[in-house]
Amino acid sequence: MPLEPLICADTATRVSSVLNRDVKQFGKKHMFDASEETCWNSDQGTCQWVTLDFPRTVKVSQLHIQFQGGFSSRLCTLEGCRAGEEPVKISDLYPEDINAMQISFATLRAGFQVEETVLDKLKITFENSTDFFGRIVVYHLGVLGERL
Repeated sequence: MPLEPLICADTATRVSSVLNRDVKQFGKKHMFDASEETCWNSDQGTCQWVTLDFPRTVKVSQLHIQFQGGFSSRLCTLEGCRAGEEPVKISDLYPEDINAMQISFATLRAGFQVEETVLDKLKITFENSTDFFGRIVVYHLGVLGERL
């Protein structure tokens, strides 16, 4: 079965913070708008995160993420759960500090593999920012897999 984008208009998203609380310019919606001109920019802090509540159960197979170099995360922790359950750790990802799109294929990026997981909620925690102040900048975030 071919992979499809799992984030849709009905996916509830939350982020840890937005730079200067300026959601119009730096809000979470910019991670999903397919524009190279816009981005989510977190405020400063040690641990930033994004949560995705899917409208129905999904099987996650890939993660696509594009940071701004200098504002990426050295370690991303993925947690997920089914409705009504407590989140469990799925995997750790080690993205590069680059501007290019990074895809969760082990054959393309060492240390950037997502375990296929069935879930309703996904949390991505950016544990260790390359920015001295802990800011994260994401131009694109995509989750691919199957809707169940």
